[in-house]
Amino acid sequence: MSWVFAIGLALAAFVAMVLLFRLPRIVWSAVLAALTLGLAGYAFQGHPDEVGAPSAYHPVAPGDGWALVQARKEVLGEDRLSQNSLMLVSDAFMRKGQFANAAAVLGRLVQQDPKNVEGWVGLGNALVEQADGTMTPAALFSFNRATQADPASLAPAFFVGATYLRQGKLIEGRKIWAQAVENSPKNTWWRNELQQRLDRLDELLNRLAAMPEGNTE
Repeated sequence: MSWVFAIGLALAAFVAMVLLFRLPRIVWSAVLAALTLGLAGYAFQGHPDEVGAPSAYHPVAPGDGWALVQARKEVLGEDRLSQNSLMLVSDAFMRKGQFANAAAVLGRLVQQDPKNVEGWVGLGNALVEQADGTMTPAALFSFNRATQADPASLAPAFFVGATYLRQGKLIEGRKIWAQAVENSPKNTWWRNELQQRLDRLDELLNRLAAMPEGNTE
């Protein structure tokens, strides 16, 4: 099964280069060769066919819950943070990697306060992590409700795009981030941050597109 994920990610990267950045046909062979080398390295180092071998996606470790909570607060901004005590309880569960418990608490929070944007974003994140990094219908619903609660917030689009990128859905992820940047007020901190991430991604893929045929360095 891990081979399916690895090959899928490689193909997703190639499709993104071709469709999003109009990768010239003349360099297709070079890029495919580079991706093939990457898969060969994965086969050599990862031992994907052995029992107990690591999969292509590694679930978030309990310690990573700290980073996820911090990222949510930073993207939302201090003026959009919830004062509901249930948010503190859910954050404690998130930091321990207990994502199902965090989701249960946040479900109560948004039921009490349907316009709580941080509650909906946090619920979406908890549901994604509970599903091992997969964007489930319930998680997407939560992020959409966050957008409805605060259309000006970048947080829902940021985390939706990030989740798609983690899944190897590069086209969907980049499209969502680009739309978020386009629809956001200029000169805001997180808009500029997201734009920089898009610029770095574009630069990397454009450099690959500019590679002469046969050059895989």
